Amino acid sequence: MQLVVARIGRAHGIKGEVTVEVRTDEPELRLGPGAVLQTEPASAGPLTVETGRVHSGRLLLRFEGVKDRTAAEALRNTLLIADVDPSELPEEPDEFYDHQLIDLDVVLEDGTPVGRITEISHLPSQDLFIVEREDGSEVMIPFVEEIVAEIDLEEQRCVITPPPGLIDDRAVVASTRDEEDGA
Repeated sequence: MQLVVARIGRAHGIKGEVTVEVRTDEPELRLGPGAVLQTEPASAGPLTVETGRVHSGRLLLRFEGVKDRTAAEALRNTLLIADVDPSELPEEPDEFYDHQLIDLDVVLEDGTPVGRITEISHLPSQDLFIVEREDGSEVMIPFVEEIVAEIDLEEQRCVITPPPGLIDDRAVVASTRDEEDGA
């Protein structure tokens, strides 16, 4: 199975390094020196990682054959794709690959259907499940243990305990203004 593991950003310096927007939880495994990656567009690759380092919180990669800023800049916005064994599991039992979570049915604890995970958005602070509801609308569910109670890959379901207002209009707005008006 092929998975997008990163997107190449702008060139960094004059020696062929590029910034990389990481789209994998295991960059040291997928983007380490010697890794051979397919590309989208395919004409840009395959690319072999020569070196990698973190600079100011950003991953910088240099690829074999990319020796200057011009060649590095030509790779901008290229997607890096790794071949992954579909049966491979993350090292930690409470971690999941995106392909394991896509298409899971999302239900409340009482079994009420919410929808189906169609996408996972990786944000700096947390990951979000993009869930398509039966009516075609979408709802975003933060992938945090306070909300995602259980991931059951065998049953192909994700059980959530959302706070009021996350997936419906039951939000209660607490205000002291009403109390002050009535006093």
